[in-house]
Amino acid sequence: MTDANLFRLGIGLETGAHAEDHRGHAAVNATRDVFDDARDDHFIRRDGRIFAGTHLIIEVVDGEGLDDEARIQKAFRDCVDECGATLLHIHTHKFSPQGVSGVAVLAESHISVHTWPEIGYGAFDVFMCGDAEPWRAVEVLRAAFDAGDIRVKELLRGEDVVAARVAA
Repeated sequence: MTDANLFRLGIGLETGAHAEDHRGHAAVNATRDVFDDARDDHFIRRDGRIFAGTHLIIEVVDGEGLDDEARIQKAFRDCVDECGATLLHIHTHKFSPQGVSGVAVLAESHISVHTWPEIGYGAFDVFMCGDAEPWRAVEVLRAAFDAGDIRVKELLRGEDVVAARVAA
């Protein structure tokens, strides 16, 4: 295969995930103790548990401005700043006649949304690893969309996977 074909496939690029080592599970199992607080990874260690990241499912109910791409992009940026995350890229798409989907790609993972402005509803995901504080996004989103109600569910991503790897 030529370098041009590899480039089209995304192989050999020296950016992002493409530059990562793809040695597989054997390399993962041979790593240092994941419960070691001195480890330089982005696992979260909290209350004797270790997991890949905190994923918040945030529902904005009775919100305003959920059809406004600029307002959504600003809310993403405000969440990133408030949570102490690192913004890599924002992409949004405006639907016709209404609705917006978007994602903010972060070094710590992502923030995403899909909106139904005709009923004042926005479905946000805030997933962050490392030292970022995703719970701080809740009040940012409440204020950004003048939400009458915010509903949040928390998932600790990878908790069972990490525990299984440690036990193996």
